[in-house]
Amino acid sequence: MKPNSRIQQIGIDRIVRLEWLERVAQLALAGNPPDTVKQSMVEFLATSFPTSSPTVRGSLSKTVTILMNVWLSGPRELAKFRESGLELLRIKSGGERLAIHWAMVMATYPFWSAVSGQVGRLLRLQETITAEQVQRRICEQYGERESVFRRVRYVLRSFIAWDVLQETDTKGVYRRGLPVSIDDPQLIAWLIEASLHAKANGSTRLAELLDNTSLFPFRLKRTASESLLMASPRLDCIRHNMDDELMMLKKS
Repeated sequence: MKPNSRIQQIGIDRIVRLEWLERVAQLALAGNPPDTVKQSMVEFLATSFPTSSPTVRGSLSKTVTILMNVWLSGPRELAKFRESGLELLRIKSGGERLAIHWAMVMATYPFWSAVSGQVGRLLRLQETITAEQVQRRICEQYGERESVFRRVRYVLRSFIAWDVLQETDTKGVYRRGLPVSIDDPQLIAWLIEASLHAKANGSTRLAELLDNTSLFPFRLKRTASESLLMASPRLDCIRHNMDDELMMLKKS
């Protein structure tokens, strides 16, 4: 699949739970081949989808496909990035692990990034947001179709399951969860790389990347471009002046 076609695809049509991604990643880190991981996840999630038939591509099959794409069988252009993400998971814990999974979903499924970007923008302006506000903005980008409305709901429900959004007493109205601070330059560089993979042009000003609304659950430490380039061999930078640095993905 070409990178630009990946950017335009929606892809996510099920709730993605953090604990499911964690299980896939741990199976991958243990050295299991993709077929073994897939079968293990089908068996593990079977009770969560009791009406699914093994002969019909239903919710169980679609969910496992999404999970596998994130950490094992996703786009070829993300292979090295995915491998480095798994290595980060070996050494990270807590909120940093959440950030790694979040970024890998963003890079694999840019629709996740589009929805989180709109959520982040809205939360900068107001304390609570509604599903309708997010859906309206996403439809401006992807078209006003019922499938787009439904898939925005899946992503928002995923955010709630991850506890980065919290439900209020009013149905369909959400507030921000507690933010996670990210201080490690290596992880910040990896999150920036994820942001670039989720963009069509693959380049953005550093200041915008450090304040990316698609990463709204996290607070990234202000980090110099030199530190980021040292942390990731896959990043490059063009400096127009001290306050205008353009980060981009290195061409392979």
